[in-house]
Amino acid sequence: MNRMLVRKKINEFLEEDVYTGDITTDSIFSEEEETKGTLLAKGEGVFCGKIVLEEGLRLLDSEAVITWYVEEGDTLERGEKIADIHGKTRALLTSERVLLNMIQRMSGIATATKTAVMRLHDLSIQVCDTRKTAPGLRMFDKYAVRIGGGTNHRFGLYDAVMIKDNHIAAAGGIKKAVEKVREKAGHMVKVEVETTKEQEVREAVAAGADVIMLDNQGPEAVQSLTALIPSVIQTEISGNVTLDNIADYQGCGVDFISLGALTHSVTACDISFLLETKTTAVPHFS
Repeated sequence: MNRMLVRKKINEFLEEDVYTGDITTDSIFSEEEETKGTLLAKGEGVFCGKIVLEEGLRLLDSEAVITWYVEEGDTLERGEKIADIHGKTRALLTSERVLLNMIQRMSGIATATKTAVMRLHDLSIQVCDTRKTAPGLRMFDKYAVRIGGGTNHRFGLYDAVMIKDNHIAAAGGIKKAVEKVREKAGHMVKVEVETTKEQEVREAVAAGADVIMLDNQGPEAVQSLTALIPSVIQTEISGNVTLDNIADYQGCGVDFISLGALTHSVTACDISFLLETKTTAVPHFS
C-alpha cells in the first residue's frame, strides 16, 4: 500500500475519534511521559496490519519504536506476542482504539481469505474480493485479501467495466450494453458481463465479453455453463459462495471465485494491546 495514502486515511480516522482532544488521556499524562506496550494475539488467525501500526502511531509520535515478532501473513497462535511498542504514553493510548480496530479487521479478512483458499484447494482458481467493503476502508480491506492469499477484483467503478443485471435491463440487452461500452471506453478496458442463465451466457459470448460472470450458480450448473464459453474468455463465479461451500467448486473450471463475505461480514481477529503496569511505591508508616 502507498504509505502516503495510508497516513492520510488514518489521520482522518484519528480526527474522527480524537476531534478536539483525548480528554481522559490528556488529563492523566503529560506530553513527556513514555511507556511500553505489547500487541498480543488472543486467538488464532492470520496477521495483517503492520503498515497501519507503523504509520498510524508515528502520526502522534514520530520517535515511537516498534519491535516486531511476526510478519504480514504469519499465522498467529493464541497468546503469541505480535509486537512491543515504546513511545509517548499519550500517543499510544490515543491511537490505540483506531489502530487496533483496523488491525483486527484486516487480520480477520486475511484469515477468512486464507481459509477460503485452503478449503477450495484449487490453484487453477483465484479467490477474489468484491466491492462490498466498508466505506473508507476499501484500500485496507483489499490489501488484507492479498495478504491472505487472495486476488483483488476491481477497486471501484473507475478501473474496470462490469455490466450487471440492471445495466442490461436499462440498456435493452447484453449486446447493446457491450456495444456502448466498447464505443465509449475503448479497446484497452476489459468488459465483464454478469449472467444468470444459459441464454445470457450465449449472448455475452456473442457480444464479445472479455469476462463472463456466472451469478448464483451451483457447481453442476457452473460446469454446464462454462462448456458454452470459449477458453479465450475468462470466467468468474459470484453469489451464494461461502466459506462453508467453496470446496464444492473445486475443479469446476472457472478462473475466479469472488466472495463478498471476505469483507462485508468479516469476523475481526481477537488482538489486544496491553500497557506495561506502572508500579507506585506504597508509603510506609512506622
